[in-house]
Amino acid sequence: MVKLSQATIGIDYQVVKIGLSKDHQRHLAHLGIKEKSHLKVISKTKQSAIIVVKKSRLAFDDSILEAIEVSEIAEQEHRFPLSELAVSDFAVIQDIYASKEAKRRLMDMGLTRGTTIQLRKRAPLGDPLEISLRGYELSLRQSEAQLISVRKLEKEDLL
Repeated sequence: MVKLSQATIGIDYQVVKIGLSKDHQRHLAHLGIKEKSHLKVISKTKQSAIIVVKKSRLAFDDSILEAIEVSEIAEQEHRFPLSELAVSDFAVIQDIYASKEAKRRLMDMGLTRGTTIQLRKRAPLGDPLEISLRGYELSLRQSEAQLISVRKLEKEDLL
């Protein structure tokens, strides 16, 4: 069991305990966060994190993250944001955690669940990224790449 502030990006967790007042717990429950609910951290800084709960993205500061205890859900494939993929690595898209309009736009560009991609290049300052998929190259902003969950493919998976 760990505090949500210490959770690893891209791992699925289950809420074990919420150490806040009843009012705060009720508010979090309306957002989908209660004991036994599933969530995933998709982005973190030292003072805050963005989590996904039931396809909704929520941002919390460290005071809330420290009060929520979670445990890792066992037996899952290691998923992480596309933005963390290394140059020249291959991956398969697992999910897209974006709003309806943004998700539709990304899917219209060919980024759909199960699609194999390769991170081709990263701009000198890290933004944008160039990926190769379905026979063409596509540039994505770092902020868009953070919303795309991928599973890295090993060499034996590519054969």
